[in-house]
Amino acid sequence: MSKRTKKRTGKSSQLPTPSSLRDKSGGYYRFVAWGLVIAAILFIAAIRIRLLSTPLERDEGEFAYMGQLMLQGIPPYSLAANMKLPGTYAAYALIMAVFGQTIESIHIGLLLVNVSTMLVLFLLARRLFGNYTGVVACTTYGILSLSPSVLGTSAHATHFVLLPALGGIALLLKALELDKAITFFLSGILLGLAFIIKQQGIFFGCFALLYAIGVQIRKTRTLTRPLVIRTLLFIAGLLIPYLCICITLYALGVFHKFWFWTVLYAARYSSLQSLADGFSLFLKQAPRIIDGFYLLWILAGIGMLIVAWKKEMQTRWLFTYGFFIFSFLAVCPGLYFREHYFVLLLPAVALFVGITMKYVQMRCADLKTFQFIPLLLFLMCFSHGVFSERLFFFTLSPAMACRYMYFPNPFPESIAIAEYIRNHSARDSTIAVLGSEPQIYFYAHRRSATSYIYTYSLMENHKYALTMHQEMIREIEANKPEYLIYVNTPISWLRRAESETALFDWFKNYKGNYSMAGIIEIFPGSKTKYLWDEQAQNYSPQSNAIFVLRRNSV
Repeated sequence: MSKRTKKRTGKSSQLPTPSSLRDKSGGYYRFVAWGLVIAAILFIAAIRIRLLSTPLERDEGEFAYMGQLMLQGIPPYSLAANMKLPGTYAAYALIMAVFGQTIESIHIGLLLVNVSTMLVLFLLARRLFGNYTGVVACTTYGILSLSPSVLGTSAHATHFVLLPALGGIALLLKALELDKAITFFLSGILLGLAFIIKQQGIFFGCFALLYAIGVQIRKTRTLTRPLVIRTLLFIAGLLIPYLCICITLYALGVFHKFWFWTVLYAARYSSLQSLADGFSLFLKQAPRIIDGFYLLWILAGIGMLIVAWKKEMQTRWLFTYGFFIFSFLAVCPGLYFREHYFVLLLPAVALFVGITMKYVQMRCADLKTFQFIPLLLFLMCFSHGVFSERLFFFTLSPAMACRYMYFPNPFPESIAIAEYIRNHSARDSTIAVLGSEPQIYFYAHRRSATSYIYTYSLMENHKYALTMHQEMIREIEANKPEYLIYVNTPISWLRRAESETALFDWFKNYKGNYSMAGIIEIFPGSKTKYLWDEQAQNYSPQSNAIFVLRRNSV
């Protein structure tokens, strides 16, 4: 017997898989499983490819603009800043460096990340419960993460978090099996990358750490020196990506702004929502997230019960429940429960769906006449969800798909606004958007005259609000942008009764330095009216509108 075989059979720290959960059919069923995974990927990819040109929403616009600046050699948090960690900015920069700076290129990047996450989830679920669970989990995650209920066609940071997070967890399972210290370290590195993509990624690192300790203590029944060493190596790997980011940004001279936005302001932002308001918002959002895929969510709920009640599944309760709990916690920071936050929960949900179908398959294994039932049951639930969203998946144009998810946000209009600015200004000119529409900077290929590419932070009730107003005003006055874009739509500001008004008071006088260049009016029913130059001079909009102002000649 080889040394590696001995390690796997006699000294493994990983909990053994019960014989009832193992795949007993060898290479043939592995081949079939891979075929089904590929079929699922092709189906999901076909829908994503059809919707590649869906206009960017504001988070995508932020990531794309920051990535654009990085490709120009400008570090994040210098000319533009927000509370997100820079991992997603770097991911966007990499995507655009390879595929180009277009809407389609960004969504091709999302497609590759999403497909890769499906594959990693398949491998993870297969290691825990076998091929059958892996195929179902992979397919379930693929369709749920595409659903408009979680804004699935938009390249949010949550999609990018899951790839290294699941990769790190899968590698941790391998480390527990092989008992190799270097594998624990590499697992920590991947989970550390998940954190620097978005702060919520830390919950996956915490889960992995606690799970690894729990598995090893359950085996040894005591705190051993190897356990301490492996744990410290994992923690070191988890911290290294963040420490590298801090050192790099310090060397680039932007650490103070990075610290303010991602730590000081982020902490304040996370405490603005009360527990009662957060709970009320969750109750409102949960049905929207489940939406037409409620049959798959019911299967996931059944899977949770199966793990608790059925002996052959109970060896995995520590992983499955721990993974679900920490995935849910990753959705909760700030208690805002935005739709795309729930993407972080979907792998755990998909795993429980796979567990349910695995259990049904095990019960039908000896009934040759009924062996098709598990597959048929899953396909019915899957197809029901797809059918409920058939309009979005198969019929709506990319622009209308954007409207379907985001109306009345001015995301399609941003393309036309940016094109006008690009055609009527020099490449080195600056612009300023009064509102939260950073995608305009990206489309226009023009730099912002202010580091405030969102105005949400200026409208919130916190001690930094007035300082932010004053700083944004100073930056705009100093840089004298050629164009001001005033977004007069409530959803771009989220203004509150207690919001500071300094910026609005200033704008009443400062806009005298500009002339009307365009008015874009958004009507109920997803209709938009564009007026440029002379047409816009004496027009008074009757509904939400965006005003494009050109600086007067001196």
